[in-house]
Amino acid sequence: MRCTILPASDWTAPTSTCRLIRQTTVAVHSQKHATHDHDGHHGHHHAGHGSHPGTLIIALLLTASFAGVEALAGWWSGSLALLSDAAHMLTDSSALGLAAGAAWLARRPPSLLHSYGLLRAEVLAALFNSLMMLLLIGFIVYEAVDRFSTPRDIAGSTVVLVAVAGLIVNLVVVWILHRGEQTLNTRAAMLHMLGDALGSVAAIISGIVILASGWTPIDPLMSLFVAALIGVSALRLLREVVHVLMEGVPLNIKLDAVGRDLASLPGVLRVHDLHVWTLSSGTLALSAHLELPDLAHWPDILATARLRMAADHGIHHVTLQPEVLPATPLVRGPYPPVAL
Repeated sequence: MRCTILPASDWTAPTSTCRLIRQTTVAVHSQKHATHDHDGHHGHHHAGHGSHPGTLIIALLLTASFAGVEALAGWWSGSLALLSDAAHMLTDSSALGLAAGAAWLARRPPSLLHSYGLLRAEVLAALFNSLMMLLLIGFIVYEAVDRFSTPRDIAGSTVVLVAVAGLIVNLVVVWILHRGEQTLNTRAAMLHMLGDALGSVAAIISGIVILASGWTPIDPLMSLFVAALIGVSALRLLREVVHVLMEGVPLNIKLDAVGRDLASLPGVLRVHDLHVWTLSSGTLALSAHLELPDLAHWPDILATARLRMAADHGIHHVTLQPEVLPATPLVRGPYPPVAL
């Protein structure tokens, strides 16, 4: 008997003679080709590629601690720009909490139920955060239109002071997130915080204009401007997230170039069934069938292909299946068969 390795926790079949390792080992009979004796799939560990949850937790604490203060100040001053920024920060707090949880899940090891681990948790978190941003934009637009028809008194000095403090908090959080690993998850969190920073800038401008001239329509006007800027970024991120979930070719990968590089390897006659997709941010996977005249040089071809895919395209999870062409082509015989 020999062993085939599956990604999971520490467990081995009782009848197996395999040494216990940090993967699942299942004993199989050698005459059954349950494992890929000749394919290019190698032992990958899919866990541990997510963003670090500690960075997101720090950002969460800073954001949540200031959101309540800004909400009270916005209610007291009557500023929609300040209230919008406070609502945005409250949404950010939940978004950062979700992102931290997703980052933790993405680092969980593979199992028999989830052979790739939970890498896609970060992508799902980014999807949820993008949709939350669009809902928040709709709320801001609705309130801004209402403020144009029913103007309200606004305490400009309070707006300016609180918005400046909020801008500082937002910039610190953006700096913390920018220093961490850049995944779809952290990018979504950064998008929230940049939207907050823009909201604070809009509130500062609004407060200054109100203090200088008393013109209150500037408050909903700046809120609409910020909503438009956030909307463009949210839609762009949403498009990228959906592309990943639809197993699209990564936007930084040219599939025809990958196919040409594989087909140009010595001993490769043709490449077909080529697929490249994203498991999670920064983790790309490739599978393809390579037609060969024989399997004599397959180990060298496989090693060269893996090195080239990693060096030229950043693809480290490569699964290749060799296919040996028949020595002589099949020829259609006469019908009905001729008796000998």
